[in-house]
Amino acid sequence: MAELLPDPPSRSRHRSRGIAAAALFMALLSLGGWWAGRDLSAGAPQARPPIGGARLFDQVVAAVAQKYVDSLDGSVIYDKAVAGLLHELKDPYTTYLAEDRLRRLNEQITGTYAGIGLQIDIRDGWPVVIEPIVGGPSERAGVLVGDRLVLVGQESTRGWSRDETSKAMRGPPGSRVTFTVERGESRVNFTLVRDKVHLRAVQRVQLLPNGVGYVDLNVFSAQTAAELTAAVDSVVKRGARSLVMDLRGNPGGLLEQGVAVAELFLDQGQSIVQLRGRPGSPPQVYTDSLPQRWPTLPLVVLVDRASASASEIVAGALQDHDRAIVLGVTTFGKGSAQNVYPLSSGGALRLTVARWYTPAGRSITRPPARDLDDLGDDSAEVTLPDTIRPLFRTDAGRTVFGGGGITPDVVAGDTTTPLQVQSLARAMGKNAGAYRDALARQAQATTRQMRGPGDPVTPAMLDALYAELVRRGVAPPRAVFDSASPWISRSLGYEMTRVAFGADADFMRRTQDDSALQRAMVLLQGARTPRDLFSTPVEKRAVEVPEKLR
Repeated sequence: MAELLPDPPSRSRHRSRGIAAAALFMALLSLGGWWAGRDLSAGAPQARPPIGGARLFDQVVAAVAQKYVDSLDGSVIYDKAVAGLLHELKDPYTTYLAEDRLRRLNEQITGTYAGIGLQIDIRDGWPVVIEPIVGGPSERAGVLVGDRLVLVGQESTRGWSRDETSKAMRGPPGSRVTFTVERGESRVNFTLVRDKVHLRAVQRVQLLPNGVGYVDLNVFSAQTAAELTAAVDSVVKRGARSLVMDLRGNPGGLLEQGVAVAELFLDQGQSIVQLRGRPGSPPQVYTDSLPQRWPTLPLVVLVDRASASASEIVAGALQDHDRAIVLGVTTFGKGSAQNVYPLSSGGALRLTVARWYTPAGRSITRPPARDLDDLGDDSAEVTLPDTIRPLFRTDAGRTVFGGGGITPDVVAGDTTTPLQVQSLARAMGKNAGAYRDALARQAQATTRQMRGPGDPVTPAMLDALYAELVRRGVAPPRAVFDSASPWISRSLGYEMTRVAFGADADFMRRTQDDSALQRAMVLLQGARTPRDLFSTPVEKRAVEVPEKLR
């Protein structure tokens, strides 16, 4: 997600005209723009003074509109001009947002939408409730995990996609939606009033063994810092003596919220992030203005390849100031900030306006694989070897790297997919959805046999799953299935536990197989202060510890 900075909407109309003008010039000039100044029927061209700017733009538009071999509507020409300009900027984060994309972005940033609050997946061709959102109309009405949505009004939902289901369930606050779910052998009818539904930035708060608090932060939306404060306060009251903040899979969001989250863990006066805009403009430095809220709480921050943007601001600031151990795999590497400028079309322009740097002066932007003209894929990037990445020092003198994401202090977690799982994925191919459906059905069939959330998956359960794949006509070779059975067994166990005992039990079962979280818990064991975290025994930490922290 983009780093977003506020900008007055009133500027957008003037900018959109300038953008369209420059865009058409760049896009069409590269495609044969000489037509704008030359009519082939007019003989040899006459010497003329050079033209540019809006006049050249008007001439190019007129020539294309009147003489191009294929007739083009005027609005199409302008659309292509805008697309051409943005492409030529070679910046994957500068994009035009159509109205529907802008709406989705606003929902992510505000954390709020109008609907009934259901998380839906497609199973066996039907929408199935994965989880009612806490506090939403569906949860209040008693919709349950595993309910199959079969009717909306009088219309069958068989074959609906997640997008189709979402559109049907959303609508203006105060409007009504009637739907029917299958629950076991019975059907239950609901008529709910749509309301504003808040998507929580903190998805999970858990007290783990040995007094380790856990918070899962999944986005930086408008209320993230406030929600995180309440979450950490609650887990500390329950007995947490240390904390794991999980930023894995967090794509970022509002820059100001990234700053506010870092501020919770840093001392007053410490820098958080620096934004550098156009050459000649002064940098904008964000500095902590408040004392730490939990100054004695040892902290580990979990990151992965999908931790980006504001997540990297937080991880970089806490790492540079030696406030937390960053653990996991190297992050995405998005070191730029964007403004969103509303346009009269109903869409908006998301435009990169600055690059940001960590307190130590690091840019963490991951370079593109090669020139984008030759690439064909704007998202492809490279990972620089540590030997050629610039080196920086933290406050205590530890070595950290610039360029190419935030490199963790401790590398942990799965970085590659096992070959057996890759083989299973190739064998399933386009039938991957049928595999997930079969696994869900097998989990439903075995939940009555479970006595506790930690019950093992037996060979008989795996045999039944394979038989279900055979029945559906999508079974992979048995040897491929068997070689991936440890991974299949874990997936089936999670699904069985979630259906039988709920999301909390599912999470606790997953923690046993989460190598990064397990490593964090080992590092936190016995640490009573943040400095203790850097002084744990060598066999536990694998972090360079300068004299200042010993």
